[in-house]
Amino acid sequence: MQMDKIISKAGVLVEALPYIQQFNRKVILVKFGGSAMDDPSLIQGILRDIAFMAAAGMRPVIVHGGGKAINAELQNLAIEPRFINGLRYTCAQTIKVVDRVLHEIINHDLVQFLRQHCDTDAVPVSGKNILRCERITTTDKASGEELDLGFVGKVVNVDTPQLDWILQRHQIPVITPLACDQNGQVFNINADMAACVIATQMRVCKLVFLSDVPGVLEDPANPSSLLSTIRNQDITELERLGTISGGMLPKLYSAAEAIRAGVEKVHLIDGHLRHALLLEIFTDQGIGTQIV
Repeated sequence: MQMDKIISKAGVLVEALPYIQQFNRKVILVKFGGSAMDDPSLIQGILRDIAFMAAAGMRPVIVHGGGKAINAELQNLAIEPRFINGLRYTCAQTIKVVDRVLHEIINHDLVQFLRQHCDTDAVPVSGKNILRCERITTTDKASGEELDLGFVGKVVNVDTPQLDWILQRHQIPVITPLACDQNGQVFNINADMAACVIATQMRVCKLVFLSDVPGVLEDPANPSSLLSTIRNQDITELERLGTISGGMLPKLYSAAEAIRAGVEKVHLIDGHLRHALLLEIFTDQGIGTQIV
């Protein structure tokens, strides 16, 4: 029985070989957030998978969120979190909290774990240094009225030479989703949207979203109704039907823009599933939803 297990493990490695060869030296951007970031064991499992990817010759880039940790800190300060069309309204006080939590807590802890427990050379990269942005607004779907989001922006330029320099040194950049405008004002950036722009400008091979759902579900109450593939042109109809809403909207529309701009594939997978990232990249079946 023990020998069967050993042989089975060898079979898994053999199945992974074509993918290791295919993605050798390719850049794969991994964005993770949501409730997966509430559980230290899940975070550690994801980071170990990313360290494995780097050891296998890939060039992973990490963009992380931190919404729940930010909400907790805002609650401690008696600041009510507010979301409009899936985007966080960010006042002058909130942007300071977002900046501090993302840099001093979340990014710091991710980098330290990769360094200390995965023997991987990870480096903290502040979005304030590599991302330039413009302020954005959103529109009320009922009235058509333009709605202010405060210090919320969209990325218009990425310092790709700096990221390439890090990758050429065989290091893993761990990026905070903040940016500055041309005047140096710090803006909060939706992490999904930031990941898509970075992926587009770096022309990555794959963009993988690790979140707290298995992918896009035709029936949100039924995990078995997973849509394994979505075409760009399907997204508007899925929104109309109510299949996608809230925070999934900016994720999918940004993913569609990334696909149109040349990113080969975008994957949405469940970060709660053990080794979800490796299953998606290194196996024939894959999991989650792919956008093509």
